[in-house]
Amino acid sequence: MFKKLSKAVGLTILLIILAIPAWGQEKYPDRPIDFICTWGVGGGADQMARTIGKLAEKFLGVAIPVSNVPGSSGNTGIANVLAGKADGYTIATYIADTLGTVAQGTARYKLSDLEFIVRTQVADSYLFVKMDSPFKTIQDLLKYAKENPNKLKVGATGFGTVDDISLRFMASKGYKMTLLPVPKPGERYASVLGGHAEVLYEQAGDMKQYLEAKQVRPVMIFSEKRNPAYPDVPTSVELGFDVTLPQFRSIAAKKGVPPDRVKILAEAFHKATETPEWQKFAKEQYLAPDSFMPPEKFAPWVVKEAENMRNFMKEFGMAK
Repeated sequence: MFKKLSKAVGLTILLIILAIPAWGQEKYPDRPIDFICTWGVGGGADQMARTIGKLAEKFLGVAIPVSNVPGSSGNTGIANVLAGKADGYTIATYIADTLGTVAQGTARYKLSDLEFIVRTQVADSYLFVKMDSPFKTIQDLLKYAKENPNKLKVGATGFGTVDDISLRFMASKGYKMTLLPVPKPGERYASVLGGHAEVLYEQAGDMKQYLEAKQVRPVMIFSEKRNPAYPDVPTSVELGFDVTLPQFRSIAAKKGVPPDRVKILAEAFHKATETPEWQKFAKEQYLAPDSFMPPEKFAPWVVKEAENMRNFMKEFGMAK
C-alpha cells in the first residue's frame, strides 16, 4: 500500500515538474498592444497606423489602440517607446522624416536602440499647388523661384526631413524656396489651401480628398518614373533634380523585444497587408507594390537609407 502511494505521489510530482515550463511560458500577446503614432491625426502615418492596426487585431487576437504623440519630427513618440519596456506591448510608427533626424545627428538615440519590425509603405512625394494657383506648370513655378529667391513658401513637415533635403537639393540648382515647417498634417494642408504657403510638399495618398475635391493639383513628383494616375506630371529626375527619397512608413519597437515576439508581430502585420482592405487602401495611397519588408531585410535597409540621407545632408551643410 505504501509503495503504491509513493508511486502515485512520485508520478504527481513528476507531472507538476514537467508542467512548470509550460506554465512559465507567457502567451503573447495576452493583452492590448499600444500603438503610438508619432505624428498628428489625419496624416499618412496616422492613416497607416489605424488601418493596419485594426486589420492586425484579428491575427493577434488583441486590441491595438492607436494614440497620437506628435512632436520633434516623430521623436517625441519614439522617446515614449524607448522609455518603456522592450516586451512587444508598445510599438510605434517610424517614417523617413524621423530617420532624417538620425542621419542629421539631432536625434537623441541611435538606430541600434530600435527594433525595426516591418516596413509597411513606400510612397513618392510631390509638390502641390492650390487649384487656382498662378503656377500652371512646374516650369512656371521654377521660373518664379529662380527670379525671386526664397519668396515662395513650401509647407512641409519640418527641418532635417526628406522634405528639407529635397528643397535644399533644388536650391543647389538655383531654385531657392523657403521651407515652412508645419508638423501637424491638417495645418500643413491648410497652409496651402489658406494661402499661407504657395507650395506643399506631400504624398498624393495623404492629399486624396483634396485632389478629388479639386482643391489642389500636383506639379512635380520626386521620382524616376511618372505616376500613371498623373501622367502629365513630370518627375524630379526629368527636370534635372536627381533626388527622389520616397517617404517610407514602418513599425518599430524598443530594442530587446524577444525574437519570437518580433516574429509574431511581423507575421501578423504581413497578413494584414495581404487583406483586400489593405490592398484597397494601398491603391488609394499610391503605394509602391514592393512596400512591405520583413524585419530581417528592413533593419539593414534602414541603416543604408540613413547613410544615403546623411550623404545628402553633408553635401548641403545639414550634417557634419
